[in-house]
Amino acid sequence: MSEFDAYQLQDLLYLMTRLRDPESGCPWDLQQDFTSIVPHTLEETYEVADAIEREDFAHLPSELGDLLFQVVYYSQLGHEQQMFDFSTVVHSITEKLIRRHPHVFPEGTLYGARETTAVEAEQVKERWEEIKQRERAASAEPEQTISVLDDIPLQLPALSRALKIQKRASTVGFDWGDLAPVLDKIDEELLEVREAVASGDFAAVSEELGDLLFATVNVARHLHIDPETALRAANQKFSQRFKYVEQQAQAQGLAMDDCSEAQLDALWSLAKQTLNKPR
Repeated sequence: MSEFDAYQLQDLLYLMTRLRDPESGCPWDLQQDFTSIVPHTLEETYEVADAIEREDFAHLPSELGDLLFQVVYYSQLGHEQQMFDFSTVVHSITEKLIRRHPHVFPEGTLYGARETTAVEAEQVKERWEEIKQRERAASAEPEQTISVLDDIPLQLPALSRALKIQKRASTVGFDWGDLAPVLDKIDEELLEVREAVASGDFAAVSEELGDLLFATVNVARHLHIDPETALRAANQKFSQRFKYVEQQAQAQGLAMDDCSEAQLDALWSLAKQTLNKPR
């Protein structure tokens, strides 16, 4: 396909208007609203992440296209309700990125001089948070108390939200300076889980398990490891080994739910050895 044959952004925007045309549009698309589209947006986001993690770059453009379509969809809904449109979205993100990158756009304009300020990546992160904090303060009500934790979405997956909360808190010095006390916190929380289990208090067990998970995320943050990525890798590793155990049990004429704990442990050890991935 030549560059002249390839569809452009305007074509996608036009396609969206056709899908939502009250007279000739798609019946399913005409039934959708902001809320009903959210699950599809989350699904498409995870499919992009999955393609990248599997290094399936041949299909990544298609997955990114699906994600872009979500933005186009919301923009069309906003246009229909006379709230905003796609151009509003583009302007908003462009203006925000210019404002948050003063070291690249010192004049505050996209097409200004290319004289930039030399800064390190860590300085960029610090400045980014400072600018975001000023933005939060500017948008707050006059008597409203401003917190660095404001605007962290409640709908984020709990693991991702824990990481974001910890990162925000660390920007104002609420953090340990090295890894040792972070690891000690794991031991402390695990002991409290054991005590809660011994007490038989289910509510306490749930609370202490939450504290343990939160502390584990903090270890990942201090080690510069994304906990969501690490857990997805652990899920994949377990799945591969479990499927191997299932295959071996079937080959030996064994039903998984009839196997003894010792048999399952032996099959699991075989899976670890065969797949050569240390637990």
